[in-house]
Amino acid sequence: MHPIYIILIVLGGLALVFFSTCYICFRLPFYVSKKQKLNPPSDLPFGEGLANYNQIMKVWMDEFETTPYVTFKIKSYDNLDLYARYYENVKGAPVEIMFHGYRGSAKRDLSGGLYRCKKLSRNALIVDMRASGKSHGKVITFGIKERYDVKSWADFAYNHFGDNVPLIITGISMGASSVIMASSLDLPKTVVGGVADCGYSSGRDIINRVVKLLKLPHKLFFPFIKMGGIIFGGFNIDQTTPEKEARKAKIPIIFLHGEKDNFVPKEMSQINYNAFNQNKRLVLFENADHGTSFLVDPEKYLNALKDFEKEHLKLN
Repeated sequence: MHPIYIILIVLGGLALVFFSTCYICFRLPFYVSKKQKLNPPSDLPFGEGLANYNQIMKVWMDEFETTPYVTFKIKSYDNLDLYARYYENVKGAPVEIMFHGYRGSAKRDLSGGLYRCKKLSRNALIVDMRASGKSHGKVITFGIKERYDVKSWADFAYNHFGDNVPLIITGISMGASSVIMASSLDLPKTVVGGVADCGYSSGRDIINRVVKLLKLPHKLFFPFIKMGGIIFGGFNIDQTTPEKEARKAKIPIIFLHGEKDNFVPKEMSQINYNAFNQNKRLVLFENADHGTSFLVDPEKYLNALKDFEKEHLKLN
């Protein structure tokens, strides 16, 4: 065989291995299959002491389904159908626009948020993020594209509820990071602030952390993960980060995090808080794991939000 053909075969084999590896590395963190969308996560808190909160979460999740709501649909900036539920607790009250976590669901991650809004006399617009629930899409981008969905829902809420209804963008985990990243965008004038519960400071860092927790070589795998996102997902995970966007924020945000969070460490909220250039507050919850701060100490959580509202949110 002519040497040139051997070279071409070798190069073709290397290219096949490269693209196959990129595709596998794309599918694992970023792609959402139809089966995954049809079977959203419903797991309750686990770990030492957290089983005591399962019954509370079951009550909240039941209320999420039985409380009357209105379904809204919008188009994303890249033409996906996005859906949300609107729960009106007090007519004309401030509206929290809520965003759930990575591979999460509105019901599991935000049913406590609905209960919290009732306690604060706020209304709740609870979003199915892209590639989750009823919302369309198959790719999770760790906030790179989701931040524009946050803006799209804020724009919708402004147009729907009018000039006199304050809006608060809130999120948990990836939803929190998406909110932080959206805080630097040109949001409607009625967006008065945000709530970021246990958000990460960088898509790269949280992915590498998970890879390391799986005892895999993150320095080897991450380049393929990043390239897989670019080739098959149409986005660059390193395009920006919550930490970078926090430096350009245009609204106040309160940061909340559990001190026992072993998934997104509390230091990531500290990084976002330190970078944030607007009015801010960081509140840590001593016995809380990932996303359980409100479960563990609802009184402290509510008081922190009330204090931040009085100090920095223009709700009147």
